[in-house]
Amino acid sequence: MKFKSLLVKVLMALALVAPVAASAQAPAAQAATVKAVNKQVVVNYVSGYSVKAWKNYKVKLGAANDTGISFKHGTTLTVVGEVKYKKQTWYKIADNEWILASYTLSHKAWAKKAAAAKKAAAKAAKKAAAAKKVSKSKQTKQNKVVALAKAQVGKPYVWGATGPYSFDCSGLTSYVYSRALDKYITRTTYTQVHQGKTVAVSTATLKKGDLLFWGSKSSPYHVGIYVGGGKFVHAATPSQGVIKQSLSYYFWPSTAKRLI
Repeated sequence: MKFKSLLVKVLMALALVAPVAASAQAPAAQAATVKAVNKQVVVNYVSGYSVKAWKNYKVKLGAANDTGISFKHGTTLTVVGEVKYKKQTWYKIADNEWILASYTLSHKAWAKKAAAAKKAAAKAAKKAAAAKKVSKSKQTKQNKVVALAKAQVGKPYVWGATGPYSFDCSGLTSYVYSRALDKYITRTTYTQVHQGKTVAVSTATLKKGDLLFWGSKSSPYHVGIYVGGGKFVHAATPSQGVIKQSLSYYFWPSTAKRLI
């Protein structure tokens, strides 16, 4: 009876120990498994930069795990193995050469990305060409205004005159825009100042053809045409007539308008 009782106790002890042993071995059963594959991927990183290949996907990334091998953005690689480890997928390129799958794209995805980039580049080029065309057209108009304004230098100032033989200040500006560009602008400084786009009065920002105004910004008493190089043409006074002169802080415009 004693032997029987002892046997029962031993069996009960084994029953209690067995689940614990099985539980201790469970993590080994869940270890990452490398799956054999045969596919091609393209390195998708940053143009001009490379992705490192590591010796072992399990070891902390660093100098000890560095193969010294790297693959440039756009390089096609053949993957021979694949494993998921710590929520990241790794690709085996060769023995002791691993790269993160997140730095790659399938050939199909790469081709789609390349097509999108090509389309974006074509769109940007088209936009740049259109902007260049507009810019060239503006420059042509600006040059026409400047050339005609300069051609009036030396003609007399007559109050109320609108050309072609004599001018007052706003008569000159309206004449030049009308003849150079077939563009109608109003007759007086008080109304011309409300046309076009307001621009800063600075030689760094002014462009040829801009109208310069002196006096009140809402009802100026004088106007001239900026011709570039810090100079402007205007019908100055009865004694001076139409002249070209340099901008001066002693006679600095209060505002400027761009009509081109």
